[in-house]
Amino acid sequence: MMAAERGAATNTINSYLRDLEHFASFLLNRQRNIDDAQVEHIRAYLKQMSAQGLATSTIARHLTTLRQFFKFIFDERIRNDDPTNTIDGPILGKTLPKYLVENEINELLKASQDLPGPRGYRMLALLEILYATGVRVSELVTLPTTALSRDGSYIVVLGKGNRERVLPLGEHAIVATSNYLKVRDTFLSNDNKINKKQSLAENVYLFPSRGKSGHLTRVRFSQMLKELALIAGLDPRRVSPHVLRHSFASHLLANGADLRSLQKLLGHADISTTQIYTHIQEERLRGLVLNSHPLSDLKR
Repeated sequence: MMAAERGAATNTINSYLRDLEHFASFLLNRQRNIDDAQVEHIRAYLKQMSAQGLATSTIARHLTTLRQFFKFIFDERIRNDDPTNTIDGPILGKTLPKYLVENEINELLKASQDLPGPRGYRMLALLEILYATGVRVSELVTLPTTALSRDGSYIVVLGKGNRERVLPLGEHAIVATSNYLKVRDTFLSNDNKINKKQSLAENVYLFPSRGKSGHLTRVRFSQMLKELALIAGLDPRRVSPHVLRHSFASHLLANGADLRSLQKLLGHADISTTQIYTHIQEERLRGLVLNSHPLSDLKR
């Protein structure tokens, strides 16, 4: 239903399926089917997750999944009520996005330049594209070769909800991608070891892999980033593809980009999602006052 009506990404759909299976398992011990669950069952389920120490955001996501499910079966007249209507979600605190400062990004880029051989060219291209465009990691690793323009100056990304956006690449990203393409075949499987169908599938992707998917996976790229963070002298716990996406957005705003343009670049359907980055502008204005106001150095 989500794929057809909302254009949800595969990862989102899989996450919702896992949540529903988890709730169904909870109901099994109470001899209930999921489509026959009542308000008290949902409340008990949320209470159990809270007692288990799950994060508020995780509990909220599970409730969102149930809301979507019961709304669907109510709309389809599979049942005549929606048990989630009277349930309030947990109160979520405002979490500011984590990001790296520009010097830390530069350290990562320098470390990738020092990696030997084709893997170094690939890592630098991945980093440069990610930091130049702010694409989601799932979008990055599944980029087809056709996403890159002929002159290599931009990529065309098909994001959430099948929304297409054109993202320009900076000079460094263009050069890094061009150098990587010269060694890209290194990451293609040997036709003697696998069937031709797999080889053709790999050739579709800008960042191919010998794995089952045919492309570099999100998990493997995240691992590669953490390994690179250690080389760069950074805490690997602070480095992830999503942190680099946040860094892209935060640095653009700090250097004068407007919120509406940032929304388009990030592929956010609603600008309210992008507004979380305004903390960067607030910090910049506060710093401007502290550093430039004539009374800022006076003791009070």
